[in-house]
Amino acid sequence: MAKELPSFSIGIEEEYLLVDTATFDLAEPPRALMAACEDELDDQVSPEFLQCQIEIGTHVCAGVSEARDDLRHLRQVVAKHAADHGLAPIASGCHPFSDWKRQHHTDKERYNDLRRDLGGVARRLLICGMHVHVGIPDPEDRIDVMNQLSYFLPHILALSASSPYWQGEDTGLASYRLTVFDNLPRTGLPPKLWSWAEFQRTVDAIVELELIEDASKIWWDLRPSAKFPTIETRICDVCPDIETALTLAAIVQSLARYLWRMKERNQRWRIYDNFLISENRWMAQRYGASGGLIDFGRREIVPLPDLVEELIELLTEDAEALGCLTELEAARAILAKGTSATRQRRVFADSVEAGLTREEALREVVRSLTEEFHEGL
Repeated sequence: MAKELPSFSIGIEEEYLLVDTATFDLAEPPRALMAACEDELDDQVSPEFLQCQIEIGTHVCAGVSEARDDLRHLRQVVAKHAADHGLAPIASGCHPFSDWKRQHHTDKERYNDLRRDLGGVARRLLICGMHVHVGIPDPEDRIDVMNQLSYFLPHILALSASSPYWQGEDTGLASYRLTVFDNLPRTGLPPKLWSWAEFQRTVDAIVELELIEDASKIWWDLRPSAKFPTIETRICDVCPDIETALTLAAIVQSLARYLWRMKERNQRWRIYDNFLISENRWMAQRYGASGGLIDFGRREIVPLPDLVEELIELLTEDAEALGCLTELEAARAILAKGTSATRQRRVFADSVEAGLTREEALREVVRSLTEEFHEGL
């Protein structure tokens, strides 16, 4: 007897940086800003590790359309209360020119513990990501879908790339954020696990030694959530504009449904060794959407636009069933206008060509990020 098809509900978490609207440098917000956001959003908003950061999370949403309404509201509220204090949020994997050494972490038990446990590595976490949860009730199904979905993580990363600059320098990477995050323990691609029991044994092995308190301290690119019956995709840079974020959510949700249905037909996406997937992960990190990824079946590097077309064709049936085909097909629009990394470099180059200094051009990049945050709101 066939299992009942899950609803594949989704939730989106985003991390933002707060900048001064006069200087576009990072700013540590007054307590009144966070209090105002909490009054209006309750537990959908919280401080992040660094004081210049703020984190939001949607409710559990049936689909991308519902998530759009919730995410738009969250962004509106944060922007409104930030403006009351001369600040603005940006959704970018890294701040283009600020120095991590000048930032202070939030005085909260969880973050104090992180600072103690991770030492100097934690201080560099001036980075922001986006997490997409997809509801899959059966824990064995969560592990099975996770093993297969890992193959597509580089594709998702390439489309999300929004962190080309670090401390005022062009890193040459599309997603420098991941370089910083990978300095933490328990990061990177998830290992191949063949049952929920194996996952629990793996986690318990270090929990019992009191190295971590629970699975929330496992920061793989994709993991079973420690709190919810979901798989949680964590590889994305946060996206400046809301529509890009929703397109990535649509891809993740549709992939989960597609891979679950394959399992029910006694099929599966081929499982590749993490060594090979890591090569694609690096290519996505380095080049974003301007490069290509390895098609291991064809044994050739395929341009990302071709891979996106294949992905849309692969997921059309599931996206239609989930009501997010429009958002899935909007992946073409990301390629057409360029990822955020591409657009940030374009703003910088245009500003320098117009006669601005390097420092002024970087501030123009941040100005453009504040503007993109408000698009579609």
